[in-house]
Amino acid sequence: MTKSSNLSKKIFSAETEEIVKDIFVRAGKFKAEAESILSKYKIPLTIEEAGKLIENTFFRFHKVALEIRKRHGERDTLQIKDEYDVQDLLRGLLRMHFDDVRREERTPSFAGKSASIDLFLKQKQIAIETKMTRNGLDEKKLGDELIIDIAHYQKHQKVKFLYCFVYDPKARISNPVGFERDLSRKHEKLDVRVFIMPRT
Repeated sequence: MTKSSNLSKKIFSAETEEIVKDIFVRAGKFKAEAESILSKYKIPLTIEEAGKLIENTFFRFHKVALEIRKRHGERDTLQIKDEYDVQDLLRGLLRMHFDDVRREERTPSFAGKSASIDLFLKQKQIAIETKMTRNGLDEKKLGDELIIDIAHYQKHQKVKFLYCFVYDPKARISNPVGFERDLSRKHEKLDVRVFIMPRT
């Protein structure tokens, strides 16, 4: 054993080492308690901030959908085949930003029929409607469906903002920008924003 290693072992006595360990333990406990107290005074997200988080999630959705196909050892993964798969993945992504992401809450009836809110951020009064393009769901039919959905949400007293997320992985919608602009506006008291992803 060298002199330097002998010296390094004699820097702290056993008693001093115990004191240092105790300081670190106390500091850890203090940090945990401080974070717990501060979390109660956390400033809630504004509607604008919540909207930005939702939109950023929409923009990243397709990249995540492609990434989760690559599993170690070719293990099973989530394949995005329909709107329910879109809802499941989107709900998981939104939970990174929002603690309370609800699903399947009924909307008031319109023309004798009621519908359910796909995803609902109740505290922010934000509803999210999900769609996925497929054979048999062309632009006109998709537009008609969204118009009916918007009419349902207009009657919902707890919804002030509606985000419509249309997942179009095969680029079936020929003019996505025009489609978004036609529906993204105020529908009476309901603020509607439509997003078709991925962007090409």
